Amino acid sequence: MNQACIAAVLAAAVFASGHAPAVFSQNYPSKPIRMLVGFAPGGSTDTIARLLSPRLGERLGQQVIVDNRPGAAGNIAAEQVAKAAPDGYTVFMAAASHSINASLNPMLSFDAVKDFTAISLVTSSPFVLVIHPSVPARNTRELIALAKTKPGMLNYGSGGASSQLAGELFNSMSGAKLVHIPYKSSGPAAVDLLGGQITVMFGAPPAVLPHIAAGKLRALGVTSMRRLSSTPDIPTISESGLTGYEVTSWSGLIGPAGMAREAVSKLNTEIVNVMGIPDIKNRLLPLGIEPTTNTSEEFSAFLRADVAKWARVVRESGAKAH
Repeated sequence: MNQACIAAVLAAAVFASGHAPAVFSQNYPSKPIRMLVGFAPGGSTDTIARLLSPRLGERLGQQVIVDNRPGAAGNIAAEQVAKAAPDGYTVFMAAASHSINASLNPMLSFDAVKDFTAISLVTSSPFVLVIHPSVPARNTRELIALAKTKPGMLNYGSGGASSQLAGELFNSMSGAKLVHIPYKSSGPAAVDLLGGQITVMFGAPPAVLPHIAAGKLRALGVTSMRRLSSTPDIPTISESGLTGYEVTSWSGLIGPAGMAREAVSKLNTEIVNVMGIPDIKNRLLPLGIEPTTNTSEEFSAFLRADVAKWARVVRESGAKAH
């Protein structure tokens, strides 16, 4: 094949994928890797990234630098990664909002699945359904009954797209009419719940577990299909009044579309190794966050299913981005 033909083939590949074809170097990585996080320092996604990055860097032999690019529910960072070279040196610590944003923000400049390469799921965590102690409900079934007798009188606070949609799915499956009150993050929502300004919250475990332990909030259930190992006394919502209800907050590493298979495999292998380190587990489990890894193929299938699930919930509920 002459040079003109080779150039034509490469040009066609770039046009079809939107990226230059990935070329894998056997000494990958040969320079630092930048891990973008779409949220400010201190949140759960940032915490997970900063636990993973130094250990991952040790195993890869190159520094993994956490780069916070907060804004637009993670979309600013996601867009930068979608447009980055697929050489394995720019990756994104995605959160569950990545799946939801695809439906809440139909004008996004990228596709949540097609413009990325799935590398590995990293963690999973449920939300905890908590209520102010003044609410006369002792379990999920009683909360649903109360909400039905007082439609529009009970409200729930959300600290982002994931917890917002957790409430919308709850309303859809139960027939309850909890009114959504948006907050910029789970911290301010928890403060207002403690003060009685709102009555219900689907809270991230780190934001609500200390208040549950102190008796300041009442936990009705977790949104996963199994109980948290750190709080086994809190039932699942599915087992305590709303069969089949499930919402998982997750974090996972993705890169630009077109990453070389060998780079993806190397990153996946080392992520699995790091998340199996006892010290990592011991730091995450008390926060209600469980190390949860899988293969690139499994994570890709998970992403597609998650995007489709939340598209249905957004369509049926009419939820809007806040």
